[in-house]
Amino acid sequence: MIFRHPWLLCLLIVNIPLIVWYVLKWRDSNPSVGMSTVSTLRQFRATFKVGLMHFCFALQLIAISCLIVALARPQTHDSLRSSSIEGTDIVLALDISSSMLATDLQPNRIDAAKEVASKFVSQRPNDNIGFVVFSGESLSLMPLTTDKAALVNAISNVKTGALNDGTAIGDGIASSINRLVTGQAKSKSIILLTDGTNNAGDVAPSTAAQIAKQKGIRIYAIGVGTNGSIRITDPYGFSTTTMETKIDEGALTSLANVTGGKYFRATDSRMLRHVFEEIDALEKSKINVNNFTQTEENFMPWILGALCALSLFLLIRYTVLRRIP
Repeated sequence: MIFRHPWLLCLLIVNIPLIVWYVLKWRDSNPSVGMSTVSTLRQFRATFKVGLMHFCFALQLIAISCLIVALARPQTHDSLRSSSIEGTDIVLALDISSSMLATDLQPNRIDAAKEVASKFVSQRPNDNIGFVVFSGESLSLMPLTTDKAALVNAISNVKTGALNDGTAIGDGIASSINRLVTGQAKSKSIILLTDGTNNAGDVAPSTAAQIAKQKGIRIYAIGVGTNGSIRITDPYGFSTTTMETKIDEGALTSLANVTGGKYFRATDSRMLRHVFEEIDALEKSKINVNNFTQTEENFMPWILGALCALSLFLLIRYTVLRRIP
């Protein structure tokens, strides 16, 4: 049995001053008469009413104590839980090249990607998730972790320009594989988000995809943005430039298919959110949980005990111990 409000049990201390008050009152309430001898009075004994008076006081203490315990809300919890959870290892590989500053997604490609990625991470509490960024080279920012707060913070703080410019898709996949091979989960996947064509790095995307296939790692590739001429505004809003971009959808589709994954295209923020929702459904953790929880309130016996003690006190007080004015 536990108590919903255990701090209320401290009120039981009130019984101590009540007992002290009663003892002092009883000691001072005995009348006395001066007599030359008490030998003739030794045969008299205190009547049973004296004991009843003490008993009535005890009934009052019992009633007060029962009410305090009832206010603390004693409860009984019955709980049966049987869980079997198989986590999933996931690495987010995010393109942070300068073209990710394009504003065809609002507010721009990289901020839209960070927003949906952070939400995706927060909704998967049972998975180990890592974070890799790439442009002209790749960098592993977070190892596989269940610390979602630290991971979301890393995603939120990443910016373009942190690495040499370019699009090294193969290097990004290779760095993600290095993180995933240390994981213990049976299900492993890479979510690759890019807006361009591989034009840098030391590892070809096709080679990286073959390695991922051998390691049993699926790749979900996401092509972000529109093809053609795009406007890029620097992070401080001082200058705007125009550049040509083209997503190599054929290559991204191929590397996804090789690994048993899937390719997605997101040309606006709404489509990007839907893509992550679909990936979330595809990569759900396998959880078999049987939960049984029952909470019972046990204050009623204490209320009944207080009522019984109070009723018995009133019965004795106004019958046997009734005072005649």
